[in-house]
Parts: sequence; structure tokens; C-alpha cells
Amino acid sequence: MRLFLSLLSGALFGSGLFLSGMTDTTKVQGWLDVFGNWDPTLAFVMGGAIIPMALAWQLSRKTRPLVGGNFPTPPAPEMDHRLITGSVLFGMGWGLAGLCPGPAIASLSYGGTGGLVFLAAMLAGMLIAPKAGEKLDRIATSV
Repeated sequence: MRLFLSLLSGALFGSGLFLSGMTDTTKVQGWLDVFGNWDPTLAFVMGGAIIPMALAWQLSRKTRPLVGGNFPTPPAPEMDHRLITGSVLFGMGWGLAGLCPGPAIASLSYGGTGGLVFLAAMLAGMLIAPKAGEKLDRIATSV
């Protein structure tokens, strides 16, 4: 049951990314080009994601998952050097490539080399991140 629900959730998420245009790199870059040819349509996509998630956080406080385990706790509200650095790097990658991890994986189904190059760079970043995080922690504590 858990595997089926995971497959269903992933298919729904991927379909939503495709229908909303989040896998179209030019649409995403148009959203980020505030001073140029700005495309505001992805604001509705973001609102369509934030609103249900806010409701889900509220509902999950009083319930348990259908397939066992516990819901993750909400993230801490503090802003530290890791959050800021990660946000900057994520935004830079999103702006340059027009993709973030979810749409990048969904775009692999289109074929072509762009999605594969992005996936390779994303995996390399995931391998480098722990060591870079440790170094940032040492720098932050020495300051």
C-alpha cells in the first residue's frame, strides 16, 4: 500500500509540474526575469502549492499518516548560514538552468542531454554538499 501511495503521489506531482509549465525552462526563467520579459503565471503555481501545504501542516498536527510512522516536524524558523547559503545556491541554479530538482527529474522523460547534464550536476552537488557544509560550519564558528 505504501509503495502504491508513493507511486500515486509521485505521478500526481510530476503531472502537476508538467501541466503547470514547471518543466519548461523558458517559462521558469521568464518568471525569474523580473526586469525583462517577466512571466507572472508561475505565481499561481507557487500559490497552488503553498496554500495546500499550509493546510496539510495544520491537519497533520492532529493525525497520523495512513501507512504508519509519523509526519515530519515543521522546520525550525531560525535562519542560519546553511539556510542562506543553500537558498542562494538553489536560486542561482534555478535561475541559470531553469530547473529545480523535481522538474529536472520529470524533464528526463523528454530525452535530450540538458536534463541529464542537470541531473549529473545536481548529484555532484549532493555529494559535495556535506563536506562544504562542514567547512562552512568551521568558518561560521570561528568568526
